Amino acid sequence: MLDTAVVNGLVFVEGSFRKADVGIKDGKIAMVAAPGCLPEAKKTIDASGKHVMPGGVDTHVHYRDPGHWERETFEDGTRAAAAGGCTTFFEHPISMPPQWNGEILKRRLQICKGEECEANDRHEKGSCVDFCFYGAAGGEHPEAIEPLSHEGIVAYKTFLHDTPEGRDGEFDGLTSANNAQLMRALQEVAKTGLTLAAHAEDNELVTGNIARLRAEGRVDNLAHCESRPPIVEVEAIAKMLRFGKETGCPIELVHVSTCDAMELAKQAKRDGQTVLVETCPHYLLLDESYVEKYGAYAKCNPALRKKEEIEKLWDYVADGTVDFIGSDHSPYLVSEKEKGKGDIFLAPSGFPGIDLRLPLILTEAKKGRITLERAVELLSVNAAKLFHIYPQKGTISAGADADLVIVDMNKEWTFHMADSYSTARDIMQVFEGWKLGCTVDATLVRGRVVYENGKVDESAAGWGEFVRPVKA
Repeated sequence: MLDTAVVNGLVFVEGSFRKADVGIKDGKIAMVAAPGCLPEAKKTIDASGKHVMPGGVDTHVHYRDPGHWERETFEDGTRAAAAGGCTTFFEHPISMPPQWNGEILKRRLQICKGEECEANDRHEKGSCVDFCFYGAAGGEHPEAIEPLSHEGIVAYKTFLHDTPEGRDGEFDGLTSANNAQLMRALQEVAKTGLTLAAHAEDNELVTGNIARLRAEGRVDNLAHCESRPPIVEVEAIAKMLRFGKETGCPIELVHVSTCDAMELAKQAKRDGQTVLVETCPHYLLLDESYVEKYGAYAKCNPALRKKEEIEKLWDYVADGTVDFIGSDHSPYLVSEKEKGKGDIFLAPSGFPGIDLRLPLILTEAKKGRITLERAVELLSVNAAKLFHIYPQKGTISAGADADLVIVDMNKEWTFHMADSYSTARDIMQVFEGWKLGCTVDATLVRGRVVYENGKVDESAAGWGEFVRPVKA
């Protein structure tokens, strides 16, 4: 007997949607069958008129534990993930400290899993969805980079700028602020066969631009965008691609926001270089007018771009240059964002979005920007394949984890930040009142329904498991 049967839905199977039933047993997909052909099940979910997709894989998430649990914990943040159809998230290494060695990683995993440990003195119950971890690869501890690859990380991450003022603890072992440090980090990562993700903004241009604008008395909202024009990203990405080619290290370009940078990545791929490209919903949907209107609540790095830039960015989403879409979920306190009033440079950059990533992109697919099939690739399939957690994740096929998201593409709704599960819901002002063209009706993680009918199963905290990549 099956544990669960998901019946009568349009199921994403082998690249397309078709009418099918999905049988689940012991947390795995036992079979995908023609409608009405499943054996008896203990529980049946009727997905009539709805789309059944592989659970979302979000490649870019920043929860803040340990160090800044007041911004968001794994327990609270993954409720938002479940509500947004995300069944596996990739945690990036901004914490106190970042996971630049195995001991730090172990500590973060214990917190994420809800295990009793010294670091988990608040007795959190842990994540309700599955998770992968990036490792930190900066200039301070290059000797620790290669050994970290044996701890089950999915990739590495570095920042091409100095540690932000006052955030030394969050960036220890994570920055490659000069060319010598970056080259060493790439050489060490290349030994592992894993990918190095780079927050690619040119350090000298950013710091020089901010100093000039401050000298001119420019601390208004749009000064943030002017301090980080497209050339800041393009120059850094060009360097990453050159250095990656020189060292043979696979490169991931995160949150790419400019068309010129996309062109560089596209050409590198044509030339046979291993380059993975990520963008985010806010770079595809929000322009710099949001920074002018919302100030620090729309402040992110890279900065939001002009409207004509974001319109053209969709061409690279459609043509395959973009491999996957991550949320860059970045929670902060209202009090931290409010520091930007009167001086935009004093506020931290980033805002939450893990619960909106899938609905936002599916809404655009519904409008015809991309096909629904392409959206599923960008939200789940490609990331699972490229980071070697496929076919455990990212597919609805026999033997895979029973990670499913059931979506009603015919039901529209309006997002209100007060309804988000994120601890940082009050800084989600840029999406307040946003009209969405679909709803997430249910999210299943390894066969367990963690979200259904607008509610997260509170008892699911701690259900999430650490997912290790399987090297090709």
